[in-house]
Amino acid sequence: MSDTELRDFFQRYIDALNAHEIHRMTEFIHDEVVMNGAPVKRDDVIAALEGHIDAVPDFTWRVKDLAIDGDRVAARLFNEGTPAKEWFGVAPTGATVEYAEYAFHKVRDGRFYEMNYLIDADAVRQQLAD
Repeated sequence: MSDTELRDFFQRYIDALNAHEIHRMTEFIHDEVVMNGAPVKRDDVIAALEGHIDAVPDFTWRVKDLAIDGDRVAARLFNEGTPAKEWFGVAPTGATVEYAEYAFHKVRDGRFYEMNYLIDADAVRQQLAD
């Protein structure tokens, strides 16, 4: 994929996430993927995403910065939502949270085969508890 194609691909992925069209993840993620260094099935990734959306029905991802290098995508995102169920081990309080996520993914044959992300889970918990 060219840089432009990879940017478009990543934006379509984010658009599908924001539309909560998790069933579309087959378009973006290989059947087997390395997630934060551990091999997992796409179904595991889908289940985790569905869990987030179930707990935070208005969850959104916003791309703030995006860098492309060959088959690699690096993104700084801001995620936001108001939990309606327990999330990150904290009961819902009506508080909306916003936090940064750093994603580093690799693409092969038009889909992610390696996905890495970093969030400050303690900062999320602290926002939820306030």
